[in-house]
Amino acid sequence: MFTRRQLFPLFAGAAAALSLPGLICAQEPAKELRIGWQKGGVFALAKANGALEKRLADRGIAVSWNEFSSGPPLLEALGANALDFGSTGDIPPLFAQAAGGNLVYVAASKGALDGSAILVKQDSPIKTLADLKGKKLAFKRGSSAHNFALGALRSVGLSLGDVEAIDLGPPDAAPAFANGQIDAWVIWDPYNAITQQDKQTRVLATTEGLVESWGYYLANCDYAKANPQVIVDLIDELGKVGAAAQANLDDTVKQISQITGVPEPIQKIVLTRRGADLGSIATLTADNLAYQQKLADEFFELKIVPKKLDIASAFWYPPAA
Repeated sequence: MFTRRQLFPLFAGAAAALSLPGLICAQEPAKELRIGWQKGGVFALAKANGALEKRLADRGIAVSWNEFSSGPPLLEALGANALDFGSTGDIPPLFAQAAGGNLVYVAASKGALDGSAILVKQDSPIKTLADLKGKKLAFKRGSSAHNFALGALRSVGLSLGDVEAIDLGPPDAAPAFANGQIDAWVIWDPYNAITQQDKQTRVLATTEGLVESWGYYLANCDYAKANPQVIVDLIDELGKVGAAAQANLDDTVKQISQITGVPEPIQKIVLTRRGADLGSIATLTADNLAYQQKLADEFFELKIVPKKLDIASAFWYPPAA
């Protein structure tokens, strides 16, 4: 796993190189594929069964895997040319693009309706979203949880300025929540499902009805332009792995549990949430573009991202057959 200290020099160099308008992509043939992944999901299954290695074997492409705890550092690596392919929620790409990251969207997937939640302690005085005013609300800045926090607060007439927003990734937020150092935690699965098993934890709200749940597959821009068929094959193979897994969830629960170390009961909760579908990987659509552009505009207006973004310039589509 890359550390932030290792990534900063790479990212700074990439940002400087991409200071010209638009996406500038070099072309070099691939001899390897460096994948960034987060615990669980289709990537875990593909990594375990070697599906991508088998698919790319005839091309002589070696596959390597790098695990990340959240989307922002994964995209720092992708945008800095330290990775070639990965996936995140909807918000990390905005920050990466704003920072000049050398990356493109290549596919999309719809997530579970309630896969993320705002958690509080069972005995917390916080009973409604409005009660978050003035409280310590933790979420990973630049992640999908950031968007959820905004949407949840907005639904009751509040903003991030009305809470004490604390930037914490899952490894740091989990103990902070357990120890009562924060009042509420905005978090996604499987961390969400894991934490809910503690009887001292209560769900204040889920994403359902507040924000949509989109995930995106992204590639390094240079890599996608030089190796379009590799990207097409990756998306196709991940879709096949996901569809097969979705068709046999009992076995899939066991497999992902063994791979990630997350107990089977937790994995079953994650994989059977409403709207969850491991096979929902598809090429980008006009709806994806409109959704991401709306998010980008909102985050710019709120001065969360430093500049106005043109999402269309970062969308990659398969070449015509």
